[in-house]
Amino acid sequence: MKPVAIFRHSPGEGPGYFATFLDRHSLPWTLIEIDRGVSPAPTSSGFSGLCFMGGPMSVNDDLPWIRQELELIRDAVARDIPVLGHCLGGQLMSKALGGPVTKNPVKEIGWGEVTVLPVAADWLDADERFEAFHWHGETFSLPPGATRILRSAYCENQAFVLGPHLGMQCHVEMTEAMIRLWCRYWTEEQAVPSASVQTPEQMLEHVEQRLGRMRRVADRLYARWIEALPRD
Repeated sequence: MKPVAIFRHSPGEGPGYFATFLDRHSLPWTLIEIDRGVSPAPTSSGFSGLCFMGGPMSVNDDLPWIRQELELIRDAVARDIPVLGHCLGGQLMSKALGGPVTKNPVKEIGWGEVTVLPVAADWLDADERFEAFHWHGETFSLPPGATRILRSAYCENQAFVLGPHLGMQCHVEMTEAMIRLWCRYWTEEQAVPSASVQTPEQMLEHVEQRLGRMRRVADRLYARWIEALPRD
């Protein structure tokens, strides 16, 4: 089986729990370290799936690798190779497929409730609610043909699906180590604590229990996503 390519855009925003999930299912994967100057492959043909992680940059920035990744996403969709995106990764998917990425009405940082929409029945239980981790100031729109499956009170588009492809605004891949690392940079966000922005102390409260509950949702999303991976 060809590996799943995981694209890391920032040293602190690696695959996290997603890599653990792939290892548990004996699925091969390879890390593409964009943050270390590695260029994306020109074609998706060497991979069974593509996964794009988060990052502090905007998909609207004029960076060479962003243009390359947008082309790679379009190439994968044309070949029916499943694509998965987390936060920036979901925004890259949206932009590649024709959906504008713009500033969200508010920053969303920390733990916040997400609602599963009825149309998400193939991926999650309809009308379910769960607490997800967030860290974003921009948001994607739905690309043509996509279906919104998750929303929150502060961000209308928390996840979309388009055939076998899944783009998420929230971070279901988080580990405790990642959360603690990100909390060190909280002041750089220049965010004011509010209903949609938590302090580091609030984010770390009951973190093990929160991660355990979120991982049960991540397991179902990832399990559904890997169903479409070509196994030859």
